[in-house]
Amino acid sequence: MRNDLYLDLMKRCLVNEIYPELETGNGDRIAGTGCWPSVAHTMIGKKRLENVQLCAETVLRDNISGDFLEAGVWRGGTTILMRAILKAWNITDRTVWVADSFKGLPPPTHPVDGGSNLHTHKELAIPLSQVKTNFDHYGLLDDQVKFLEGWFKDTLPSAPIEKLAILRADGDMYESTRDIFTNLYTKLTVGGFVIIDDYLTFAGCRQAITEYRATRGINDPIITVDWTAVYWRKTHE
Repeated sequence: MRNDLYLDLMKRCLVNEIYPELETGNGDRIAGTGCWPSVAHTMIGKKRLENVQLCAETVLRDNISGDFLEAGVWRGGTTILMRAILKAWNITDRTVWVADSFKGLPPPTHPVDGGSNLHTHKELAIPLSQVKTNFDHYGLLDDQVKFLEGWFKDTLPSAPIEKLAILRADGDMYESTRDIFTNLYTKLTVGGFVIIDDYLTFAGCRQAITEYRATRGINDPIITVDWTAVYWRKTHE
């Protein structure tokens, strides 16, 4: 019961239900829609945070080995929740990996992303120092949190990750999503979960996933989380 109360409060804080009057615009903190929040530590909304909790607690309950990772973290809110879940469950032998350029998105390189201007939005470039500060505000900046700073194509191939139980991809575009899966999917333990934040919204992300699944013969059912995110559970190598 105490863990439930703690994690519920964490989610409410991360989407800033606590001081909603400080947010600008008309974004929906539950659905994660509308303008990017000015104060909240995550933009994905409470429903997608609950999906992260569902997947994380399932692998812990089922004793599926591996660390937790998000690639594309913005202010760090989702990975902060991942660390909070490990703390609530008194898990000390798993790491939360926080992978991001910490300077925004790269310019598009694939034709399917040709119309994207996400790389021009300075509000998406959150420095590593700020993300670490956000972890520290929750008392969760410790040795179980590891940061991978740089473009995915540079950091993920050599990342010292042995196994993953949760792989959450928030790369938005084709190349970023491709780099995440090419370098990390084989490290995901059978029984672990893949979560893709932008599958239903960005064509580049969706195409990269479709191609990767076809190449590896992945037929695990894709489950819808909300208006943009999906996930599946890995059933075979």
